[in-house]
Amino acid sequence: MKEKEQLPTAFQPQKKVRNEMANMKSEHELLLNQAREERTLLLKEAKDTKEKMINEAKEQAKEEAAKIMQETSQQIEYQKNAAMLDIKNQIGNLVIEVSEKVIRKELSNKAEQNQYIKTLANEIKLN
Repeated sequence: MKEKEQLPTAFQPQKKVRNEMANMKSEHELLLNQAREERTLLLKEAKDTKEKMINEAKEQAKEEAAKIMQETSQQIEYQKNAAMLDIKNQIGNLVIEVSEKVIRKELSNKAEQNQYIKTLANEIKLN
């Protein structure tokens, strides 16, 4: 009878080892699951950070492009105004030069002065 009683006690260390192995396996699975969750979280954070950086860079590029476009537009407008002013000045100088020459010619001859006055009078009547 003692042998039968000792048999269950002989298997107790094996049962204990099996229980410990099962506990270790459960702990191992738990650690693996935690590691997977942490990895998933880290990957999500990295992806979010990457997307945030890309969006910020895009926004900054848009702002910089808008700034450059505005500055370019202002510079073009300034150059256009400067060119128009230069053209007006050149036309004004040309008109003055031509007027001086016409007046000198007209005033040099009395008959031509009278003819010029009549021409101007006719033009005034037509307008």
